[in-house]
Amino acid sequence: MLRSYRRENSHLVLAQESIEADAGVIELPVWIDLYNPPPQDNRYVEQLLGISLPTREEMQEIEVSARLYQEDGAEFMTLTAASRLESDEPINTPITFVLKGTTLVTVRYEEPKAFANFVVRAQRANAVPVANGEQIMMGLIEALLDRMADALERVGTGIDQVSRQVFRKGGKAKEKASPSSDDLQAAIERIGQDGDLLTKVRESLVSINRVLTYHTSVDQDKKVTKEAKARSKVLYRDVVALTDQATFLSSKVNFLLDATLGLINLQQNQIIKIFSVAAVVFLPPTLVASIYGMNFADIPELRWGLGYPFALGLMVISAILPYLYFKRRRWL
Repeated sequence: MLRSYRRENSHLVLAQESIEADAGVIELPVWIDLYNPPPQDNRYVEQLLGISLPTREEMQEIEVSARLYQEDGAEFMTLTAASRLESDEPINTPITFVLKGTTLVTVRYEEPKAFANFVVRAQRANAVPVANGEQIMMGLIEALLDRMADALERVGTGIDQVSRQVFRKGGKAKEKASPSSDDLQAAIERIGQDGDLLTKVRESLVSINRVLTYHTSVDQDKKVTKEAKARSKVLYRDVVALTDQATFLSSKVNFLLDATLGLINLQQNQIIKIFSVAAVVFLPPTLVASIYGMNFADIPELRWGLGYPFALGLMVISAILPYLYFKRRRWL
């Protein structure tokens, strides 16, 4: 899908008519957005601007030289953007920014909500700077950072909820209500989802940082304006702040995961302890029953009228004494 936007006064307007290169275009659009483009759209934009757009496979390469370079008088920058941040399965998707003169071309194969948010804002007068493609690129990066900041806030709130669930206290003072196994399993699943989201956000922040650093270091022919450099510094500070926040949340996630696994181990140890105590408690009665179950004719209590209740009472006493001993030693 190809969308082109032209600048009208201080906002963007979606160009309804198609851009025909052979019709004698006087003014190129300020922004051409290629979303999951078919080959003919790619060829059309390449002929229009005299550039060669990277393929989807080239956009997914991790080498810096394949993501950040200049060619045919244009600046090519590919970053990794976090998408589907509100779903249970967030993903990272490559987005390529191509700056050729005052025109920006974006190539993407996902629909990050940040793009839709920026378009809505850019279509309002004086909402965001849209004088050229460079300003639009900065606005899109800022929208991506805003989305990731919101995601980090949700992760922080979720981690606090899981922490209260795992370390919750009962109604009585100094009495803890142990979470159930189902609660701990749900907590681990939630922790895993938050950890996966944080990993994708941190990867995206690193990628954005590289793009900003590369773009501001391009001094050839003074392509980068002072305004863009100043705005890049602001975005760079946002990236650093979000990276620190993501690192902090990652440490909390790791701690919470270790604590949850520790509680599961404690519950398992408690179950094993109960079985061990039960085995010790029932061992003396079993011994008594084994003694009086032996087939010997000269057992003293064999013909005693109180022999049966005596044996039962001895079994009960031999079971109660270990239990009381364990209680006194606070092993139960």
